[in-house]
Amino acid sequence: MSLRFASLGSGSRGNALLVETPHVRILIDCGFPAREIEARLNQLSVDPHTLSGIYVTHEHGDHIRGVGALARRYALPVWMTAGTYRAARYGELPMLHRIDCHAGWLTLADLRILPFPVPHDAREPCQFLFQQGEHCLGVLTDTGHITPHIQSCLQDCDSLLLEFNHDRGMLAAGPYPPSLQARVGGAQGHLSNDQALELLLRLPHERFQHLLASHVSEKNNQMPLIEASIKAVAPSLVQRLYFAAQDQPTPWFELA
Repeated sequence: MSLRFASLGSGSRGNALLVETPHVRILIDCGFPAREIEARLNQLSVDPHTLSGIYVTHEHGDHIRGVGALARRYALPVWMTAGTYRAARYGELPMLHRIDCHAGWLTLADLRILPFPVPHDAREPCQFLFQQGEHCLGVLTDTGHITPHIQSCLQDCDSLLLEFNHDRGMLAAGPYPPSLQARVGGAQGHLSNDQALELLLRLPHERFQHLLASHVSEKNNQMPLIEASIKAVAPSLVQRLYFAAQDQPTPWFELA
C-alpha cells in the first residue's frame, strides 16, 4: 500500500475524508457525530483506535460536528488554524496543533501535508495537499472561487477530490431564498460545476488516477449533469470519475 483515501461522506449534512499511508491514518474533517464516524469507519474495516489524528478545514458544523467527541474518545491530536479554533467550540481537546497556511509543508511520519488558504465564508479556512513518496492527493472543497495559489498548489496531483457543489441554473431556480443563493454562489461560497471544470482544464488532468466529485448539493445539482459536463471537455476523465455520496462511504482509492 502507498497512499490511499476514502470519503466517509460528503455534502451539506456532514463531511469526513480518510487518508492513509503505511504509517499514518488521518481524518480530514469530522462532520458527523462520533458514533456515526465509528460506524462508517467500520464499513471500511478501520478501527478508530488506529487513527493518527484529525485535520480540520474550517469551523462550519458539517465539518466539525464530531471533532471534539472523537478526539476525546480516542485521545487524538487535532490540527486546525488559529481562526478555525477561535470560531467554534470543540470542548477540551487532548492535543491541539495550530496550522499556519503560509508556513509550507508539515510532516507526519511518512506523509507530507501542505495546508493552503481558500476563499470561503469562514474565519481562517484551508484545504490540503497530501504527498507520500511519488504520490500526491489534492483536496479542494468549500471554496468560493479559484485563486492562482490554489491552482499552483494542485498542479502536481495524481488524484483530486474536488467540489462540484451546484449547477448555476438549478441554484437560481431552486428552493433556496435569494440570500442563501447569493451566499452559496458567491465568491466566498462553494464551487459551481463550471468553476470546477475551469480548474480541471488548467490542471494536468490527463495524469489523474481518480477524480472524486464531492460536496455535491442534493438540491442544486445532479450527478448526471456533472458527468455530462466533464465528458464534454475531457472525455477520457469520465472513466476515472467517482462520486462521494452523503449517506455512505466510498470504497478505498489507492494511488498506484
